[in-house]
Amino acid sequence: MTAHEGEKILEQTGAAIRRQRLAEGLGLKELARLSGLSISALSLIETGKRDPRLSTLDRIAKSLGTKVSTFFQDPAVDELKAGSTGSGYDLSEFE
Repeated sequence: MTAHEGEKILEQTGAAIRRQRLAEGLGLKELARLSGLSISALSLIETGKRDPRLSTLDRIAKSLGTKVSTFFQDPAVDELKAGSTGSGYDLSEFE
C-alpha cells in the first residue's frame, strides 16, 4: 500500500464517521462525551489526519449505535442498493 492509498483510506473512514455522526444528529462535543474521546481527537480522525486504533473505531461505532464495518462501506454502493428493486443478479442465462 502506498502512502497515498493509506491517506485515502483514513479520509474515507473519517468521512464515514462524520456522516454517521451527523445522521445521528450529534455534534463533536456529544460524540466526545459518549465515546470518551476528546473533541480534537475526533476532529483529527474525521479529517483523516489521525490513524485511529481499531479499539478507538469500536468506541466510536458503539457510541453511534453502529458497527465498525459501517465506516468501511462505500456510500455510493449503499445508495445503489437502496434504489434497487431487483432481488439480485439475473443468472437466468446460465441455467
